[in-house]
Amino acid sequence: MVANRLTPRGWELPAAIASRLGDEVGRQRCMLHDGHLLLVLHEVPKPGDGARAGRLFWRRPDGAWDASAGGAGIQGLVRHLDAFAKAIDAMEERLAGATAAADIHAVVQASAPLARTARNLHRTLQEARDGMPTDRELILARDRAYELERTADLLHHDAMAALQYAGARQAEEQTRAAYALARSGHRLNLIAGIALPLMAVASVFGMNLPSGAEGFGIAAFWAVVGASLALGVLIWATTPRAAA
Repeated sequence: MVANRLTPRGWELPAAIASRLGDEVGRQRCMLHDGHLLLVLHEVPKPGDGARAGRLFWRRPDGAWDASAGGAGIQGLVRHLDAFAKAIDAMEERLAGATAAADIHAVVQASAPLARTARNLHRTLQEARDGMPTDRELILARDRAYELERTADLLHHDAMAALQYAGARQAEEQTRAAYALARSGHRLNLIAGIALPLMAVASVFGMNLPSGAEGFGIAAFWAVVGASLALGVLIWATTPRAAA
């Protein structure tokens, strides 16, 4: 029995297992030797943190468990799985409440390492269960790890689908806005195409001709102003506008 810098004080693992531990945690894996089982697992990944903190779980030949964190006995492993379940539930609630594309993208980024860690966790517990096929606690832990992997994968896929939908919806709104602006520009071009030549001719020749409305006085002026305002309101009301 020898100690290792990664193991808690007081642990004396078989030399065949301790010699396989390096200075870093490394990937998630299990080690079996002469009835001893060592699980090297990762904690729940934190968003934006590329480093992975490790947790070690040691099963002795007599069936007793010990953990580097989370409490002694098999409960240490149970609490480790509970932490993953809690993280997945919290991220599902975060996705359900996300409305902006930036919020959904944050869930996508956070769910990817969570799903990957849960997948490797299940694989490691499956290897441990294959090495100790009669240990019921390992079977239960393996089954729960499978559910965690499946839920985390579904969460990541749902987040990706939500992000794609948000992008498609934004592109559709931009297309509608561009179409509305194009129709508005077309109408303005028609008005300009009719009015500008008339204005150019009137400015050159000074078309101050009798109209027959001279006898109406100021009333004719306000009638023309009112008709112009009504025409402007009509054009504004019938011009499509971009959605907010």
